[in-house]
Amino acid sequence: MMKQFHLQDHHRAGIIWVVDHSQHCSDSDGVVYWSRISWLVKSLTSAMAPQEKTRVVLLSCGSFNPITNMHLRMFELARDHLEDTGRYRVVRGIISPVGDAYNKQGLIEASHRVQMARLATQNSSWITVDDWECQQAEWVETAKVVRHHHAELMAEESNDEVDTVKSVKRRRLEENEDVCPSSSSDHNRSDAPELKLLCGADVLESFGQLDLWKQEDVAEIVGRYGVVCITRSGSDAEKSVYKTDMLYEHRKNIHIVREWVSNDVSATHIRRALRRGRSVRYLLPDRVVDYIQDQRLYSSDSEKKNADVILAPLQRYTKNTV
Repeated sequence: MMKQFHLQDHHRAGIIWVVDHSQHCSDSDGVVYWSRISWLVKSLTSAMAPQEKTRVVLLSCGSFNPITNMHLRMFELARDHLEDTGRYRVVRGIISPVGDAYNKQGLIEASHRVQMARLATQNSSWITVDDWECQQAEWVETAKVVRHHHAELMAEESNDEVDTVKSVKRRRLEENEDVCPSSSSDHNRSDAPELKLLCGADVLESFGQLDLWKQEDVAEIVGRYGVVCITRSGSDAEKSVYKTDMLYEHRKNIHIVREWVSNDVSATHIRRALRRGRSVRYLLPDRVVDYIQDQRLYSSDSEKKNADVILAPLQRYTKNTV
């Protein structure tokens, strides 16, 4: 005798035919037989179920001097690209302005840059601003910033899991159910979110410059965490990956996102326009434009700041190579 089982989920349906030998078996054999069939059905149903998407947090490090609409646009482009693969679900974006100790020419105080970033993301439901990096007394290498945020992310996940376990235990106790002591120790981190560095193609190109990056830091960022790179006019991201052995080795962990709407807006151009008294309306979020005007930021004098100071990574890495 044949029995028909239907397996169905949101994506596909299947039929399994099995021979029913239970009529020729004793009661105990029949129980074993049908338990095996039940196991087979559950296994196939599980295999056919849609895979859980990996959660992703995007981290963007930089001067944000000032933050522009293009900085925000990068997050949207990256989210669209990753989610279009069907493998990822972007849950958060983090903007981390560099500290004053970076010593870049024209870099205004971090307090202003953080405030402008917060104003720019005020209406965003998923992009946040974090000031940990710029609160440090010395310049912090990007790899350390990535490590910090990854550790924070894992700590959040652990706290959420602990809270969930406590909630389940409390509910079971209220219902007078037995609580399995081993359930809290089953700590599966395979579903933890991934942290990826979001950057422009110019940053990806700079990864090969030994006076700006430690190669072990680049290997860690690209190999362990991953990079989402937005193409930019005048830069060739694919060529950078091809020319650099380390990037080529980890090419599967580099997501290159092509921006088809050409936009050459840069903070350098914005500062030039501001110190010349030109309008930057619609290049920056309105709240940022108003803040710059209220605080009278970006003058000819501010652009001279750090003009005679060596960039922090050049100081550090040149010293190490001498």
